[in-house]
Amino acid sequence: MPFTAQGSSSPWIEEEFSRVRLVTGQETLGDAGKMMLGLQFELKEGWKTYWRSPGDAGFPVSLDLAGSENLKSWQFYWPVPHRFTLFGLQTFGYSKEVVFPFEIQANDPQQDVALRGTASYLLCKEICIPFDAEVTIRLPAGEAFPSLEAGIVDGYVRQVPGLGAETGLDITDSFLDGEGEDLVLKVYSSTKEQGFQKPDVIVEGPPGFSFSAPEVVILDDGSKAEFTIPVSTYKETKGVLEGKQITLSLVDGTKGVEFKTVSRYKDIPVGTSFGVLAFLPILGLALLGGFILNLMPCVLPVLSLKLMSVIRHEDGDDQGVRRSFIATSLGILTSFWILAAAASLLKVAGFSVGWGIQFQQPLFLIAMSGIVSLFAANLFGWFEFVAPGGMMNRAVSASEKQGSGGDFLKGMFATLLATPCSAPFLGTAVGFALARGTWEIFAIFTFLGIGMSLPYLAVAAKPKLAMFLPKPGIWMIWLKSFLGLLLLGTVAWLLSVLFVQMGWLATTLVAGLLALGMAILAIKSLTIGKRALAVAFLAILSLAVPYKFSVSSENVSLSDYWIPFAQQQIAGEVGSGRIVFVDVTADWCITCQVNKKLVLEQDEIQSLLQQENVVPMQADWTLPSDTITAYLESYNRYGIPFNIIYGPGAPDGIVLSELLTIDEVLSAFEQASGKQ
Repeated sequence: MPFTAQGSSSPWIEEEFSRVRLVTGQETLGDAGKMMLGLQFELKEGWKTYWRSPGDAGFPVSLDLAGSENLKSWQFYWPVPHRFTLFGLQTFGYSKEVVFPFEIQANDPQQDVALRGTASYLLCKEICIPFDAEVTIRLPAGEAFPSLEAGIVDGYVRQVPGLGAETGLDITDSFLDGEGEDLVLKVYSSTKEQGFQKPDVIVEGPPGFSFSAPEVVILDDGSKAEFTIPVSTYKETKGVLEGKQITLSLVDGTKGVEFKTVSRYKDIPVGTSFGVLAFLPILGLALLGGFILNLMPCVLPVLSLKLMSVIRHEDGDDQGVRRSFIATSLGILTSFWILAAAASLLKVAGFSVGWGIQFQQPLFLIAMSGIVSLFAANLFGWFEFVAPGGMMNRAVSASEKQGSGGDFLKGMFATLLATPCSAPFLGTAVGFALARGTWEIFAIFTFLGIGMSLPYLAVAAKPKLAMFLPKPGIWMIWLKSFLGLLLLGTVAWLLSVLFVQMGWLATTLVAGLLALGMAILAIKSLTIGKRALAVAFLAILSLAVPYKFSVSSENVSLSDYWIPFAQQQIAGEVGSGRIVFVDVTADWCITCQVNKKLVLEQDEIQSLLQQENVVPMQADWTLPSDTITAYLESYNRYGIPFNIIYGPGAPDGIVLSELLTIDEVLSAFEQASGKQ
């Protein structure tokens, strides 16, 4: 009968082998309008239901509350599961009793919330039976106090990794070992409690891989454990687990902890073909990719930093030219070493890393906008730091002073502004580096830096090359103004990326503070010290803007024929005979915009993308996205642009080059269609 229960629990919905109901942790909503509830199952002996990753069979429990009233949002949580083995199949789930905690947020805390939903679940023993249970409960408004069922809910909240009580469990290390059929995942863990009782590690990885039950060795009187987990690869996948994201769930009884990481080798596996000779082609790609960065559109905004470091040298000053260009090269190399160190530390900490992803961070964009604005103001002749009087003054003036320090900083800034690009060969080298260990990352990033430094090193080796530039004269004043305008164009581009991340109000405030700072620098009647203090104050204000006025938007503005990226739909579309074109892009990626203007927006490609049998998907990485990051990592890519075409003739996809051409796209479409 249709009715809504009110109280600390709903009536049991009984089936032949189970029963299910809703229980609440509070009698009323409370002032915040938040409440923790539980979806409670009681199962008959021998029957089980499934976790979020069911394993080799089954499907997870789900709760749909779309028919509820005064409900703003809800978050569903998973308590630690248990491993079941039947006929060699590994599944993960629950038996006897389980409560799935979930938290709701009311639209209006002063009004009751009526929850109406459907709990869908699968029960298995020797046979499997799917069920749908219609659950309802009314949650009255009022001052919060615990319910009669609060102990049940709280008990299972403590079993949710990362949500409940401190477990004392920790995963200290994980890495791949072996290869092919002998590939295993090694996991090391520790506990601060009385010792491990019956520990287990459940691995969630990318499609195409399965992870067997681990061999467990208990160490140090039970305080540590070593897990050896065999890895199997499905025939239809490429079989490369290295560099892909995995989730490790360490379980011991009702306690659990989760750890997200990127699968990697601790050391180069013994017996593999990878060695110094095999590494040389990758270093060559890194060298070439770094050099091509000098020719990419995203490096054009720093043209002024390069030209002004050349034209100031007088004719015949070979030593001055040599020092200048070597200092700039060292600045470039240092930046790449800093990026390598950051990538290595993030990988060790288990974070996903990528090329150019700092442009997803508003504070970085604001800081870079301020730095480039200072360069533009200096080129306009609005200020000169004659005698720096403090740390900030020295830092700002160093990049424009006559000396090696300024040349060094020019190289560092050039590298930072170049990272939105993924030049040809760069993506392959960076992808390989980020999928390997620390020494490979440093080696490849070093060669990237050397490649980008090659023009400077060439002039340092042959200073007479700099003498081919025009002689100093009045034209330099006009050139400085023109280059200042180019830098203001760079600021406008950085602010346009900031607009996508923070909204118009915050971006307008930052732009206004930048403009005010440049205007203050232009007031030469003020001492340089007063102008520096005012600009420093405005800089602090601008960095505080995101914390107060930022309005993040998850909505992606797409053209009529583009649809949002949905990786889970690709296989189905290809199975129906369609071609899927995936474009991973971002507003901060200059190379992506070049591809868009020169290839994707051309009539020939536009008409192709709008055909009925073509599904164009666009993944916007302007804002951080774990889904897009994991998708890129599955192809050993850590930067964009990234374009791939799937179809009946290429179900695994055809990866296109970073710089697209119309002929390449047309050829890949034909191959993916299976008509070749």
